[in-house]
Amino acid sequence: MLYTLLSRKQRILAQKSSKLTKKTIRWLVTLSSIPLFGIVTAFGIAPNTTSFEEIQVEEVVLDLSIPDVLPETQTNQTFWHQENIRRGDTIAAILNRLDISNQDSIDFLQAARGSRAMRQLKPGQTIYAQTTADGELLSLRYFFGNEELFLMEKTDDEFKMTEQSIELDTQIHMKSGVINSSLFAATDSAGIPNNIAMQLTEIFASEIDFYRDLRQGDRFTVVYETFSNNGKRAKTGRVLAVEFVNKGKSHQAVYFKASNGADGYYTPDGESLRKTFLLSPLTFSRISSGFTNARFHPILKEWRAHRGIDYAAPTGTPVKATANGIVAFSGSQKGYGNLVVLKHNGKYETAYGHLSRFASGISKGKRVNQGEVIGYVGSTGMATGPHLHYELRVDGLQRDPTKVALPTAPPIAKKDLNTFQKETQSLVARLNIMRNIHYAALE
Repeated sequence: MLYTLLSRKQRILAQKSSKLTKKTIRWLVTLSSIPLFGIVTAFGIAPNTTSFEEIQVEEVVLDLSIPDVLPETQTNQTFWHQENIRRGDTIAAILNRLDISNQDSIDFLQAARGSRAMRQLKPGQTIYAQTTADGELLSLRYFFGNEELFLMEKTDDEFKMTEQSIELDTQIHMKSGVINSSLFAATDSAGIPNNIAMQLTEIFASEIDFYRDLRQGDRFTVVYETFSNNGKRAKTGRVLAVEFVNKGKSHQAVYFKASNGADGYYTPDGESLRKTFLLSPLTFSRISSGFTNARFHPILKEWRAHRGIDYAAPTGTPVKATANGIVAFSGSQKGYGNLVVLKHNGKYETAYGHLSRFASGISKGKRVNQGEVIGYVGSTGMATGPHLHYELRVDGLQRDPTKVALPTAPPIAKKDLNTFQKETQSLVARLNIMRNIHYAALE
């Protein structure tokens, strides 16, 4: 574009002066604006009451100096990135998501072989990395264990690492948001870290289906903690209290750690929010086929019962165990394709079909916890596209999981009830304050 602009200007300036005589019709002023890489043209038009033929108009070309084009951004700039640790993550996978160069990744992995911190990658925690524009790794920070810091700094092309205990300062934050399109869009708009948003979905996983149940206008208030060292954000802590208003119904939760060390989220009345089964084995998905006694099978081309729920999702989407259990089956089984069956306490089983692959270590007899990844969405077996086929079996019979009343975890023990009320009273008060501020802002 710049070449065309300069050529055009040279042609104009090469015209003989005789061509720049007085003309009728218009004023034309042509200006070159190189930083904007464009032409700005101004036209002066006489009022309608004046005849155009009476107006003497002269075409003028201004010879403006062309400034030098600004150089491109220097490549020696540095940037700070952060990456949340996922279930089953390795430091190699995290370096890849941080776009670290291949050579620096190899050198770092070699230098960190004996690191205690790199063997304690806790899902939900954050790794911070400073890099150049071309992916050179300059420094890396990770807070792990009991307030310990792993610090790597690059000096003279050599990675130097330390692991040391530090003192962290705690800050309490209160944020509110409204759902306009999606949960993560709303939390981003409110300045809430992604780690806190994910905790929010896990807290209400047995109360709200965050794909099907969200409505525009739903709102939330969250109280959470962060930790800093010397004034710099070190890590994000946990959600302490949260209220989510979904379809006009308020759901509140507060964090509490009991005298026996067990912790979790409870209603302000002390009822546990953790149910035996999650509402869905996928965090965000849509139901492509529900539980029904009559469905036209897309492959068999006949009407037959569909004794489960199909969740449409991209291949590779993590599939979570909806309850604690033991792997009763892991392998390929006819129309199910790759299938995992979990046996739960009492009379319950869950089945997860059409998986593209199994999670590491998932084999018969393996004990798994609620929310643990057991496989990944695929299209194996009799499937027309990638999705998860999920079944809830009660006494060996498939039942509609959306209609079965499932047990919940026990409430706060009587011996802890007074302590619970004292410790959570201020958290509930914070939620009420933020709710009142929100309503006042709407008036």
